[in-house]
Amino acid sequence: MMTDDASGVRALTRQAMKAEMLDAETELQLARAWRHEGCEKSLHRLVNAYMRLAVSMATKYRRYGAPMSDLIQEAGVGLMKAAEKFDPDRGVRFSTYAVWWIKASIQDYVMRNWSMVRTGSTSSQKALFFNLRRVRAKLEREAGANGEVLNGPELREMIAVEVGVPIRDVEMMDARLAGSDFSLNAQQAGDEGREWIEALEDETSQADETVSRSKDLDTARVWLTDAMTSLNPRERMIIVERKLKDDPRTLESLGTELGLSKERIRQLEAQALKKMRKQLEQTTGGAAELLVHA
Repeated sequence: MMTDDASGVRALTRQAMKAEMLDAETELQLARAWRHEGCEKSLHRLVNAYMRLAVSMATKYRRYGAPMSDLIQEAGVGLMKAAEKFDPDRGVRFSTYAVWWIKASIQDYVMRNWSMVRTGSTSSQKALFFNLRRVRAKLEREAGANGEVLNGPELREMIAVEVGVPIRDVEMMDARLAGSDFSLNAQQAGDEGREWIEALEDETSQADETVSRSKDLDTARVWLTDAMTSLNPRERMIIVERKLKDDPRTLESLGTELGLSKERIRQLEAQALKKMRKQLEQTTGGAAELLVHA
């Protein structure tokens, strides 16, 4: 069964890699033909051309233990949703728009099938599931640099602000992810002799991924710049200093400069992120949550 699955994945991958590469003008014509005329031939050509993107993104989630064939299938679902909602007259490349929908579809699938997460996924649960450990490590590093030691409640509260979710969601997700870690050399159940370390993704960037990522980042910067216009000067300063600097400022240092408490700075940061999400929802047609938490 595993051999059949692997063969199917290889076949899907080969087929995706053989698809045509669309230039911007052809992509625009196909998208308009589908959106304005309902041309299914144009839709199929557009989707097939970007299945390589879907496959590439699916491989990045192998470490969660899901079958690769299922990940590719979910990536394809996200690609179809992107094609359904894409507005070619917004001046954004389809690949840039599609990446957010593909990611959403894969993440929803991973959460539904993760051994510790059995409930329906909300945007806050998704943000926490894929970011909680990274954010916790970052906050602990910042606190350590200032000679501070954070207790559990303090850390969970700071995570809630950092990710922009309710504290109760942090507490719930923290409990779900608190199980013991597996050894990477442990064998996977039902997979003859295969160790978990073999499921880790290859971090080496391929040329097409590098170019695509560069275009995605350029578009993300435009969206984020637009979202920043919804903030007042003080909120904008806090977001720049806390989120956009290579060496982020601490809540305490900003509080000292602005004459406010650490708690007030934390509240202003959460308020600013909420405003930006609202602005992004209007700009990106629904991909805002993924952009903010990516």
